[in-house]
Amino acid sequence: MNNMPLENTPARIATLADQCVQCGLCLPACPTYALDASEAESPRGRIALAAALARGQVSPTPALREHLDHCLGCMACERVCPAKVDYGELLTATRALLGPSPRRPGRLISLLRHPRALRLLHRLLPPRARDWLRHLLPERSAARTALDLLPTSSPAAVMTSSREPSSASDADTIGLFPGCVASVEDAEAQQAARELLRAAGYRVFVLPAFCCGALDLHGGEVAAAERAAIAVREAWQASGARHLVTITPGCLGTLRRALPGVAVDDPFSLLALRADRLHFRPLSQSVAIHMPCTQVNVARNDEALMQLLRRIPDLDLARVGGPPYCCGAAGSHVLEFPERADILRDALLDRVSALAPERLLSSNIGCRLHLAAGMRVRGDHWPLQHPLTLLARQLESTGKNTP
Repeated sequence: MNNMPLENTPARIATLADQCVQCGLCLPACPTYALDASEAESPRGRIALAAALARGQVSPTPALREHLDHCLGCMACERVCPAKVDYGELLTATRALLGPSPRRPGRLISLLRHPRALRLLHRLLPPRARDWLRHLLPERSAARTALDLLPTSSPAAVMTSSREPSSASDADTIGLFPGCVASVEDAEAQQAARELLRAAGYRVFVLPAFCCGALDLHGGEVAAAERAAIAVREAWQASGARHLVTITPGCLGTLRRALPGVAVDDPFSLLALRADRLHFRPLSQSVAIHMPCTQVNVARNDEALMQLLRRIPDLDLARVGGPPYCCGAAGSHVLEFPERADILRDALLDRVSALAPERLLSSNIGCRLHLAAGMRVRGDHWPLQHPLTLLARQLESTGKNTP
């Protein structure tokens, strides 16, 4: 992707659209095409719509823009495209041209972007209060969906911004970006990442917790996304690190956009490079792993993750099959189109059920919150974790036992 700021120029959109050769190989990989069997709900159809909008051949009617808003941004189409169309850039530029959707719950998303506000929400709305409040809210409303996504347990303590003493060289200094929702709801996995990276010989600098701008970029809020990108660049420059990692693959594309030329990844690739330094205790358990779309199509290191998990002796590991693989969370999509998100989620949970696991893993916080909400409705009771949490619990040097 190009560096910020994003110019929402029609000429740029038309040029990107012209890369498409209309072969249709993207259609079988697209979750929304599988859901609707409509050309307008496919990457090829959305490219044609974006080109027509950019050239002034059609008007951005509510019906037309809904097809673009339905896109999950899973980037599965990019993985299979023989013409190497930069679909992610095309989608981002088109949404910037259109501006935020009328369905976008701006105030709610603004709350989610601020870790302190999210922690306050946990304190003010314990599970019993949420149950009372949700019945006062319209069914399928964004606010009610957001309440359903909140975990029933209190979040772990957040890591503070810090630089740790270490014998590692400056070249081995890793900046860990906590993010916004993940810094609260995935605090345990953040700590697990730090433990694993340190065990592999890296020095970890924890950046301040704030939003990288992914939610805004996904929703066409260009000015807010640019402000977030500036904050990312400032925090990165202050860190003195050589690599930047996030445990949330949904943030990767936005962080890479804000920091062109910087090595930005999730921890799995760096850990895999030093896997010989990591030793794990056995775990005799059947575990299903859901690979988020961004893990497969943006991070593109799902095999490194699988290799690390296979280092746990006696672990019976099964990958949840597909396609389509998307759970339907997709940033703010779950808040804007909860019915569609639930259909995709239930299809994925059906595939998990067929594996009959004792534990379920998924590396993206949005996916796990969405899957957990569906599990509560269905009565499924698998422990649901970030893979880093499981790896850290089985790490020989931690002395912890997996519950």
